[in-house]
Amino acid sequence: MISIEEFRKLALSFPNATEEPHFEKASFRVKKKIFATFDEKNNQAVLKLNEIDQSVFCASSEKIFYEVPNKWGKQGWTIVELLRVRPEMLEDALIRSYETVASKK
Repeated sequence: MISIEEFRKLALSFPNATEEPHFEKASFRVKKKIFATFDEKNNQAVLKLNEIDQSVFCASSEKIFYEVPNKWGKQGWTIVELLRVRPEMLEDALIRSYETVASKK
């Protein structure tokens, strides 16, 4: 399991990343835009992935990564089950999420 402390340390390791509350979750942002949220109660994170990355992560590990089940999922928002994900896989997905949001103009 990935703890909030481990997730926070990784998410805040990116340049200009900040943490702010987002409803009952912790959100991690770059350029004031969310690239990840952490839901400690449900042991889940939600990451903003581009269409290709979302399809790759979801297809390779559908019990770990899956689209948010609404219009947000169609925009790349992807749930990560933190009780099941390997740390290196989470790190890869979080890097891609950060890069997706940081690279937008």
